[in-house]
Amino acid sequence: MDRKGVTENSSATGNAEKLHIKNMVCNRCIIVVQQELEKLGIHPVAVTLGEVRLTESPTPEQLQRIRTALSSVGFELIDDKKSQLIEQVKGLIIDVVHHQKKLKSNLSDYLSMQIGKDYSYISNLFSEVEGTTIEQYVIHQKIEKVKELLVYDELTLSEIAHQMYYSSVAHLSNQFKKITGLTPSHFKRIKDNKRTPIDQV
Repeated sequence: MDRKGVTENSSATGNAEKLHIKNMVCNRCIIVVQQELEKLGIHPVAVTLGEVRLTESPTPEQLQRIRTALSSVGFELIDDKKSQLIEQVKGLIIDVVHHQKKLKSNLSDYLSMQIGKDYSYISNLFSEVEGTTIEQYVIHQKIEKVKELLVYDELTLSEIAHQMYYSSVAHLSNQFKKITGLTPSHFKRIKDNKRTPIDQV
């Protein structure tokens, strides 16, 4: 793995064919997809969250084998352009939130720049397809990351608030309780607390 969240073949070219894949939400997903493709004798140029780049377009038969192989491990090949864009948005948000990336610009500008479309279009499409706003999706992802950090029990709540770019512990606590119905301290005391898989948030 050459960069965080990316596997890349040294023979990468600029004219690669792209496949878009649903439910790729973590670095382990990237490894699994890479392995499944290699089992089929397909060696991608690069694999990132939600996207695979190939040196050439797969044949219809190869595409069906890819679809079947990915489905067997919980992923889905996306053909619809709108769905591809939504998955790209989700992948970018998950990457930012779960790796605690500090953006040089605000999230709306970052998404617009990465996707190459006006943010109002991206935002409206996301709300239309997902039934929630990008802002709410970000909040839920942040809370899932906070849950993870609370379960690890390596950081204080103040340190978690700082790491997750909350303005204060009170801000984090209020948002956490609004989403989960629990305070962070109560959540830590519950032994059977189960985090929501981030592809189901």
